[in-house]
Amino acid sequence: MSMNSEALGYFCAGAAVGVAAAVLLTPKSGAETREYMTSKANSGVDYVKARAEDVHAAATDALDKGKKAVKKQADSVAAAVDAGKQAYQDQQG
Repeated sequence: MSMNSEALGYFCAGAAVGVAAAVLLTPKSGAETREYMTSKANSGVDYVKARAEDVHAAATDALDKGKKAVKKQADSVAAAVDAGKQAYQDQQG
């Protein structure tokens, strides 16, 4: 389990415990309690969405860097092959 998914697991567990404690310990009406729980659940959903967007952005960035590195290596190999061909032709000519 990675650090981010472990942290997300702890967050979800903490949110569940918080909601349960709120339901058991608050002297609010049922409607107020439901509104509070909905608000907290939405906050948790927003947090998870934000972290998912962060992960997506990081993965996209890593993919782009990998593509650039592969292209740079391919260009270097192509240049070396061209230089080798030119050197061979110079030796033959």
